[in-house]
Amino acid sequence: MVPNSDAPTRSSRLALLLGDPSGIGPEIVARVLAEGASPHKTTAGYGGVNIIVIGDPWILDWGAQCADLSLDLPRYNSPGDLPLSAPGPVLLTGPSFSPDAHTPGRMSPAAGRYVLQTLNFAADLARANVIDGISYASLNKQAMHAAGSPHEDELRYFADRLGVSGYVGEVNTLDGLWTSRVTSHIPLRAVYEHISVDEILPAIRLIHNTIRQSGQPSPRLAVAGLNPHAGESGLFGSEEIDVISPAVEAAQEEDIAASGPYPPDTVFLRASRGEFDGVVTMYHDQGQIAMKLLGFERGVTVHGGLSTPITTPAHGTAFDIVEKGVASPQALKQALKLCTQMITGGRAANPHRQRTT
Repeated sequence: MVPNSDAPTRSSRLALLLGDPSGIGPEIVARVLAEGASPHKTTAGYGGVNIIVIGDPWILDWGAQCADLSLDLPRYNSPGDLPLSAPGPVLLTGPSFSPDAHTPGRMSPAAGRYVLQTLNFAADLARANVIDGISYASLNKQAMHAAGSPHEDELRYFADRLGVSGYVGEVNTLDGLWTSRVTSHIPLRAVYEHISVDEILPAIRLIHNTIRQSGQPSPRLAVAGLNPHAGESGLFGSEEIDVISPAVEAAQEEDIAASGPYPPDTVFLRASRGEFDGVVTMYHDQGQIAMKLLGFERGVTVHGGLSTPITTPAHGTAFDIVEKGVASPQALKQALKLCTQMITGGRAANPHRQRTT
């Protein structure tokens, strides 16, 4: 059968989710939309990608009220009604959420249930090739667990819903600097049980492939040590000698530009000066503290290893500032920009970031 070359084709689509309705998500989504989905406010979508806002319309309206804004997006009730291309963002009605269950500024199982329904809705659209990527405003893990989520976080929830069985992990980025971690949301006392070549090497591969997916072909990666001073040649621990160095060597054999292990207390200083494009850390706070100090309001989390590009701000739901009209949209803007680049294969590195040799 000969394909019909005259058949209409749609533009790339990025789904934008409102996040936890009890948090600042609806407000920062409204702020991003009010500023224009394009950097120049003249082209359809963000960088040529159409933004499809998914959620209960009244939640977006409430977010706009918090920001003292007025929005008037074209609204569609069914994915099948979406235009092939749109001159700007549109709103697709998603799962409903009762205003009677709305508790601004407080953790709510009802809000967590709505979040899970919205994640399911968006993931199903991705599996059906209706959308090409997802960015979502901040969620609350406690609310999701209270609503019955069996997963430790939204990354694993998405992996399950998208049918991804391979290695997945969170990758964070800020101003062109990236970081991944070998262990994530587990108690600190359990970290040592997971520091092995079999767990370090996939984390190196993950950040390498994620940065390449964003358009940077040859990322330079530093691998942090586990112990103070990277073990000081075994004086403060032998993990660097026994498992971290062999994992780095194995990555190099796969033509990954990885090096280390480096002392954890200085590796981000070197990376922030442009010596490395990404840092692989051994546990959650080893990288997160450094990245959030470098720019808490601009950081982005990428769900690495999934079949669909998914990004979100690295900050939380900020219940303490809900309805105060002061929430910053900067991290969400960066999440949208990065997801767009991953959809289109554009370069994600910060043009102002210096690369040293």
